This record gives sequence, structure tokens and C-alpha cells, in this order.
Amino acid sequence: MSSPTPVPLPDAQVPPPGQTGVAEPAEKGDGGRQLLHEMLTSSWLVSVLAVVLALILGGVLIAAADAAVQSAAGYFFSRPGDLLSAAWTAVSEAYAALFAGAVYDPRAEELTRAVRPFTETLTVATPLILAGLGLGIGFRAGLFNIGAQGQIILGGIFAGYIGFTFDLPPVLHLLLCVIGAALGGALWAGIAGVLKARTGAHEVIVTIMLNNIAVYLVAYLLSLNAFQRPGSNNPVSPPIPDTAAYPLLLGSGFRLHAGFLVAIAAAVFAWWLMERSTIGFRFRAVGSNPHAARTAGISVNAAYVWVMLTAGAFAGLAGSAQVLGTERVLTAGVAASYGFDAITVALLGRSKPLGTVLAGILFGALRAGGVVMQARTGTPIDIVLVVQSLIVLFIAAPPLVRSVFRLPSPDTPRAPKPVVPVAAQEVSA
Repeated sequence: MSSPTPVPLPDAQVPPPGQTGVAEPAEKGDGGRQLLHEMLTSSWLVSVLAVVLALILGGVLIAAADAAVQSAAGYFFSRPGDLLSAAWTAVSEAYAALFAGAVYDPRAEELTRAVRPFTETLTVATPLILAGLGLGIGFRAGLFNIGAQGQIILGGIFAGYIGFTFDLPPVLHLLLCVIGAALGGALWAGIAGVLKARTGAHEVIVTIMLNNIAVYLVAYLLSLNAFQRPGSNNPVSPPIPDTAAYPLLLGSGFRLHAGFLVAIAAAVFAWWLMERSTIGFRFRAVGSNPHAARTAGISVNAAYVWVMLTAGAFAGLAGSAQVLGTERVLTAGVAASYGFDAITVALLGRSKPLGTVLAGILFGALRAGGVVMQARTGTPIDIVLVVQSLIVLFIAAPPLVRSVFRLPSPDTPRAPKPVVPVAAQEVSA
């Protein structure tokens, strides 16, 4: 018995893609793109609670590392109040010292010494803000650029070389150094952008490799006569002259320099670029859905290159803040760990300029206050690194934060409002 011939459906009855019961093929990297999108679209409340939760767990670690708490734990069942009192003393004193080293020191006898901690916070926050702005642009465009470390180094190399090599008038000299720093970071990030556009190489792998190359590159350059300080065998460059250095904002008693103003101006520019310009709209379109962006006529590959160039320029400016402002010299540790910390800053700030500035100041406070916390209370400074790591963990897992604080999921549909018949409304009236 022959089977009946299937009758084709008219065009109007053909189910659209996604409703056929067959899963559509996913583009490579869609899982990472969805995870990045979930982290960036979480609410501000989740970000704030992630910081709070990290500080709470950090307090637990501070108490566990305190000698008085460990001693009181030995007779907890006979006098449990001693353990709680010792734990509260350890945590409160540690966080009070952290606040004194990051915001305001009430023990200082002079006002200048009392407010100096906050200026240190802003100084440390400057490269974090600049690098975080660049990473945030990449995140919103769907590129997980983690190469800010290498881009900071290249920006520092370009800025430092122009600074200590050429003898130029003050304003022109500083301007060329800043432009050189932006170009150095942009060129280094542009390598990853071109490889992504031309070959499809994943930006995470490429930027990791470029980070390592930059570390060895600056170490090699500092061994050359053109970069090494005359009469010194140490890997350090000649000092940056005053004509190429960022001027101090509050005088010689403070380290805060004009690089912080550059960071604020960069945040304003990043907001205009992503929210008000055509190229920013293309970046956001590619980040939301590259298939739809390509269908709309946007060159996705060109957008990848321009995103990386822009992100690298911001990170290069972070290198200029270190070389021309804070250190005034080029060393192998010019980038410290700013490039990696900037990833957390961008995620905590949800890749928005205002959020990135606030997150950068927060992390600057943790770094600046951690030193004072260790000096005054003996609390290991590694606790600050643990708090930063916990913030990364909670930012990367918004459902975890929502479950701890019992917040509703944003995907949970709201119950519809009951519809009251017109007749019932007239009767109640």
C-alpha cells in the first residue's frame, strides 16, 4: 500500500524560523555573548548588592584572620559573646582604616592631610576609569576585549618615548605625548580587531597573547640605550620633563594630576560616542545582534576593527596617566594590574560611562585604602584582592545575587491587573 503524497503548505502557512520544532544553528560565541549581555543588562540594584555581599564576605575573612577572634573561638561555647565582640572589633577597625585611607582620615591634624586619602583614591582611579571606558565600549559591541593590560603598556611606551626624547614647548609637548599614548593603545588593540575581522580569531585569545607580548616588549625596550636612563643599570627610563608631564591639580603636596580631568572628559566623550553618534549606534547594533546589523547594511567586520581601535585608544590614555602623571617615568611595571582590574570596573559599571567612573573610584578606594588598612590593623592587603574577586564573581552571576537577597527575576512576568467591568465601576461610583 503506497503512502499518500504529502501536500505542500502554501507560503503563508510555512512556519517561521524558530517555530518548526528544530533548533536553529547558533553562531560560534553566542553563549559568551549572551552571558556578557546578561551581566551588562542587570539592574543597578544587583551591582550595588554585589558590592555589599562582597564586603560582607570580606568581613568574614577579616574576622577569621584576626588573632583575637581565633583565640576567642577556642572557648566559644563557654562565652560566645567574646567571639562576637572580637569579630566586630576586627571588622569595624579594618573597614574604618580602609575608609581613612581612601576617603577621609579623622586622625589627621591638618585638613590637607585629612583629605589627602581621597585625592589618592582619585589618582589610582584615573587609569582604571580610562581603561574601563575602553573595555566597556568593546563589551557593548559584543567583544570581550581583555587586552587593556597590553594596551596600557603600549600607550605608556609611546607617551614616555615622546616625553623624554623630544624637547618641545610645554603645551605642545604634553599634547603630543597624550596623542601618542592614544595611538599606541589603538594600534595594539587594532591588531586584535583586524584578526577578528579578517580571520575570525577570537578576541579573548588574541588579546591574551598581545598582553604577554607587550610585557616582554617593554622589558626589551628598557634594555636599549634609547630607553634606559643614562648611568643606571636598572630597567627604568629617563624622567619625564615638566613640559610633558600632567600638571598637579592641588599643588606639590598631592599626587592628583590633570590626568583625572582627562578621564572625566573621556567619560563624557564615551557617552556621546555610544549614545548620540552614528558610529556608536552601529557599535551597539553589532553588539545586540550582528546578524540583524549585517542585514541592515552595517559592516560588522569594519565595526569590529573600529571598536578595538577606540577601546585601545582609551586604554592607551590610561598608560599616559601612569607615565606622564603618577610615576613620571617608564618602567616594566607601568601597567601594574590596572588592565585586569578595569575588566571588573567596566562590568560593575555596566559598561556605561557614569557607572564606570563610579566603579573606578570604588576600586581606587579599595587599592588606596588597603595599604592603610594593613598598616594600622595588620589585616592582610590580600583581603582587598579577595573582595575585588568576589565582586567579579557576583557581577558575573546576577541570579546568585538575586537569590541571596530574594529579588524577583527580571524574566518573571508580572501579574496582569484585574479588569473591572464598566457596570461594576458605575455601581461602585
